[in-house]
Amino acid sequence: MTITHEDELSGLREIGRVVANTMHRMAAAMEPGMTTRELDDIGRALLDLEGAASAPEAVYDFPGATCISVNEEIAHGIPGERVIRAGDLVNIDVSASKNGFFADTGATFRVGAVKPSLDRLCKDGKRAMEIGIRQVGSDKPLAGVGKAVGKFASDRGYTLIQNLASHGVGRSLHEYPSEIATWPTRGDKRRINKGLVLTVEPFLSTGGLRATEREDKWTLYSEPAAPVVQYEHTVVATDRGPIVVTLPY
Repeated sequence: MTITHEDELSGLREIGRVVANTMHRMAAAMEPGMTTRELDDIGRALLDLEGAASAPEAVYDFPGATCISVNEEIAHGIPGERVIRAGDLVNIDVSASKNGFFADTGATFRVGAVKPSLDRLCKDGKRAMEIGIRQVGSDKPLAGVGKAVGKFASDRGYTLIQNLASHGVGRSLHEYPSEIATWPTRGDKRRINKGLVLTVEPFLSTGGLRATEREDKWTLYSEPAAPVVQYEHTVVATDRGPIVVTLPY
């Protein structure tokens, strides 16, 4: 989607606020002993209260209102009977639509204290996203996002999952431009047009390179096996840089 009118930006900000508040309220309610289905039920109720519809359910018939991925599950985790435990890393990914506008956000949360290496990974995963967001602006190269994130990751000894990309969003959950790499690439000459709406969502890891699925055809795992974190915002490109619309308030 490309924003051309102020009312479009207002609609995007509204659903951005909804998904951000839903994610953060789910994280605040999360506690050891809770199942991922119980956590998803909280997210569904919050979306319903705002008159918003789960995007993965509506667009892809995903079996849950939100994606909840625990530890070795790095994305698209199906809510179910898995019990959340102290020391877990839990990724909550919330995308939804309202009044014809879509927004997408996600973050990895610590359940109580975690190992120092995982704590550092979480902090650096958020920094990687922020560095990528700073590359968004009118007429900047799309590949600049992956170049900047890749340098940050390499300088600190991390890897990036290289088949889970950022994407356009706004009037649908996934739209043009598709497959925006959050790792260094060659040959992508696309540029960011003014008003473009996209996600920035690097998957930072201590060794993982690709995401693979298993039996349920949804949940993704790191290959090779390694801890992975993901942080995601929906942003709008402007002449003055990025506007982040997935902020809670």
